[in-house]
Order: sequence, then C-alpha cells, then structure tokens
Amino acid sequence: MRRLRVALTGSIGAGKTEALKAFAAAGAETHSADAVAHDLAAPGGPVHRSVVRAFGRGVLAADGSLDRRRLGELVFKDAAARRRLERASHPHIERELKRRAARGRRPVVVVDVPLLFEKGLERRFDLTVCVTAPEPRRLSRVVRRDGLSRAEARRRARAQWPEARKARRADVILFNAGSRAALRRAAGQYQRAFALIAAGLGGSR
Repeated sequence: MRRLRVALTGSIGAGKTEALKAFAAAGAETHSADAVAHDLAAPGGPVHRSVVRAFGRGVLAADGSLDRRRLGELVFKDAAARRRLERASHPHIERELKRRAARGRRPVVVVDVPLLFEKGLERRFDLTVCVTAPEPRRLSRVVRRDGLSRAEARRRARAQWPEARKARRADVILFNAGSRAALRRAAGQYQRAFALIAAGLGGSR
C-alpha cells in the first residue's frame, strides 16, 4: 500500500505537539520526533551515549539522565554546540522515526519534524505542513511551558529559521492562533483532504 507521508513542522511555541494530537484524533497515524528523542535519550540509549560522548558527563543530571535544561542553555547560546548536538542525536532519531513509520498501516502518516527544512528532509515526504502562530503567542507558550524568561524564549526563537521562511516552503499552513477546538477542526479538515489524496494513490508504489 502506498501511503501519504506528511511532515509537520513549525517554529518553537507554534503548537506542533497539539497539532500532531489533532491529526491523530482525526484518524492519521502520527509520530513525534520529540517523543522518539525522549525514548532514545534514556540512560543507556543511543542518543544518551552519543550526547555524553560529544559533551562529556557535565550534561548529566544527578540520576544519570541528560540534563535537558543544561543542554538547552549550551546549544541556544552557541551555534557550534547546537550543530554538535544535532550530529550526535539526529541520525539516531531519523532512523527510529523511519522504522516506526514503516510498521504502520493507516493511509495517512503525519510525522513531526522540527528541523524539516533546515536539514533538507522535506524530500522524504509527499506533503509538508507548517504550524504557525503570532510571535507573542508563541513566546508566551514557551515561557509557560519551559519556565523561561521572555527574553530567553525570544533568543531561542531567533536561533531558528524565521517562521515566514518555513511557511513559504510548506505546502500547507496550519494557523494555530485560537483555541484547541479550532485547531482540531482545521486539522480534521486537512486530514480529510489528505485521506482523499491517499485514496487516489491507490496501490501505486
């Protein structure tokens, strides 16, 4: 069966996690790069081992897990450190995402890929969706979610590609400036369209 492969991306605080949940509720098979990274970063996991090799044991918490706050402070201040973290973690995450997606059977599979365009990964998918929201809304979400100051949240946002640049590259723009119910309705509409496209693919390979 030829499935429709959809990549979901967006800037920090845009609401990618909620959008992925909305697509799942609408019937898509979904996979999260962040969830895979969390699994592989557990002590003894491949990402955990690679990150410790790259940064040393100073990035470990007292219980031996990766200190995500410490890592965040390092990589958002230093582009070279950010690239080192990506080299240590992304190959493992990409392989596991591919493995999990290959096991699925639903006609539409939506994968959350935060650095989709930055890493040129869009060619691996049939369609791309960029979740967007006004910058003040995105910053407020990051402050609330991660316990950062607004200045720190803004600095982390500016370390990424501008949202407009991602949106220009995407096939679909999913606005997330309202309620979760509105997001679910919009994702449901797109999911129905994706399902029709997948049905049109038929048994082609």
